Amino acid sequence: MANQQRLNVLVADPDAESQLQLKELLTQQGYGVTCLSDAARAPEEVRQSRFQLIFLDVSPGTGGTEALGAIRSFDDDICVIATTTIASVEAAVATMKHSAFHYLQKPLDGDEVLAVVREAIRDRGLLVDLETHLNVEIGRRIRVKRHDSELTLKQLANRTGLSVSLISQIELGKSAASMSTMHKLATALGVRMTYFFETL
Repeated sequence: MANQQRLNVLVADPDAESQLQLKELLTQQGYGVTCLSDAARAPEEVRQSRFQLIFLDVSPGTGGTEALGAIRSFDDDICVIATTTIASVEAAVATMKHSAFHYLQKPLDGDEVLAVVREAIRDRGLLVDLETHLNVEIGRRIRVKRHDSELTLKQLANRTGLSVSLISQIELGKSAASMSTMHKLATALGVRMTYFFETL
């Protein structure tokens, strides 16, 4: 593994659907995710474990705003992204007063969530496992290019001489591709190898 730690995220959200959405989205990026249904338990969880990022529901009646205040009483550095079902100027002001990094309205948009997380990682200098991030992003690019080319996994396997299982593992970011495997995939997909690494 790379010499940096995996990003550990706490999701404190009473809404099971939002909780599951965030967990799936962030786990796919290779992040460690812990979920709580009760925002009031978030401060104690933050005291006991090591998190770099918190998604905290501050909707009225959740206790999220109070939990944020409690967290800030002993940790003014941890990155908090506030979410809410009901956006209001008052809630936004209260949240920002406690130095929330961002304020997102539900229903959450997956692309927006990931953009905010990337911004937080960059702006706050959060440590993440770069190898995992690299594998996930390269896998995503292979999958996108394969879909654009209207190829099935089996068809791509036939073109490259690689197994369906290996290509699937690479696309999911669970396996790192060797340079020779990357070359075979790039040739079969009609792209230069640099396509997989641009802007990473």
